[in-house]
Amino acid sequence: MGQLREGERIRIDIPDETDPDHHYHGEHGTVVEIISDEAGDPQDSRLYRVELESGEVLDFRGRDLRPPFE
Repeated sequence: MGQLREGERIRIDIPDETDPDHHYHGEHGTVVEIISDEAGDPQDSRLYRVELESGEVLDFRGRDLRPPFE
Protein backbone atom coordinates (compact mmCIF):
# COMPACT_ATOMS: atom_id res chain seq x y z
CA MET A 1 0.00 0.00 0.00
CA GLY A 2 3.01 2.28 0.12
CA GLN A 3 3.94 4.60 2.96
CA LEU A 4 1.04 5.27 5.30
CA ARG A 5 0.56 8.44 7.31
CA GLU A 6 -1.04 9.16 10.64
CA GLY A 7 -4.70 10.02 10.19
CA GLU A 8 -5.04 7.85 7.08
CA ARG A 9 -8.09 5.61 6.86
CA ILE A 10 -7.34 1.92 6.11
CA ARG A 11 -8.87 -1.55 5.83
CA ILE A 12 -7.37 -4.65 7.49
CA ASP A 13 -6.54 -7.37 4.94
CA ILE A 14 -5.65 -10.70 6.59
CA PRO A 15 -7.32 -13.33 4.37
CA ASP A 16 -5.38 -16.30 5.82
CA GLU A 17 -7.89 -18.05 8.07
CA THR A 18 -5.04 -19.69 10.03
CA ASP A 19 -3.65 -16.28 11.06
CA PRO A 20 -4.64 -15.49 14.66
CA ASP A 21 -5.61 -11.94 13.59
CA HIS A 22 -7.84 -13.11 10.71
CA HIS A 23 -10.96 -12.09 12.67
CA TYR A 24 -9.95 -8.44 11.97
CA HIS A 25 -10.05 -9.07 8.19
CA GLY A 26 -12.27 -6.46 6.51
CA GLU A 27 -12.37 -4.09 9.51
CA HIS A 28 -11.78 -0.39 8.86
CA GLY A 29 -9.88 2.08 10.99
CA THR A 30 -7.47 5.01 11.14
CA VAL A 31 -3.69 5.02 11.56
CA VAL A 32 -3.06 6.82 14.86
CA GLU A 33 0.69 6.20 15.24
CA ILE A 34 3.63 4.79 13.27
CA ILE A 35 6.21 2.87 15.28
CA SER A 36 9.65 1.84 13.97
CA ASP A 37 11.03 -1.48 15.11
CA GLU A 38 13.89 -3.85 14.35
CA ALA A 39 12.17 -6.36 12.04
CA GLY A 40 14.61 -8.14 9.73
CA ASP A 41 12.78 -7.20 6.53
CA PRO A 42 12.94 -3.45 5.77
CA GLN A 43 9.35 -3.61 4.49
CA ASP A 44 8.31 -4.73 7.97
CA SER A 45 10.34 -2.13 9.88
CA ARG A 46 7.18 -0.23 10.86
CA LEU A 47 4.19 -1.07 12.96
CA TYR A 48 1.05 0.89 12.31
CA ARG A 49 -1.10 1.52 15.37
CA VAL A 50 -4.67 1.51 14.13
CA GLU A 51 -7.85 2.58 15.88
CA LEU A 52 -10.64 0.42 14.51
CA GLU A 53 -14.16 1.76 14.10
CA SER A 54 -15.06 -0.26 17.21
CA GLY A 55 -12.58 1.85 19.21
CA GLU A 56 -10.13 -1.02 19.68
CA VAL A 57 -6.48 0.01 19.10
CA LEU A 58 -4.11 -2.58 17.60
CA ASP A 59 -0.73 -2.75 15.82
CA PHE A 60 -0.40 -4.13 12.28
CA ARG A 61 2.36 -4.47 9.69
CA GLY A 62 1.96 -2.57 6.43
CA ARG A 63 1.43 -5.83 4.52
CA ASP A 64 -1.88 -6.25 6.40
CA LEU A 65 -3.30 -2.83 5.45
CA ARG A 66 -5.12 -1.72 2.30
CA PRO A 67 -7.11 1.27 1.14
CA PRO A 68 -10.62 1.34 2.64
CA PHE A 69 -13.76 0.25 0.84
CA GLU A 70 -15.83 3.38 0.30
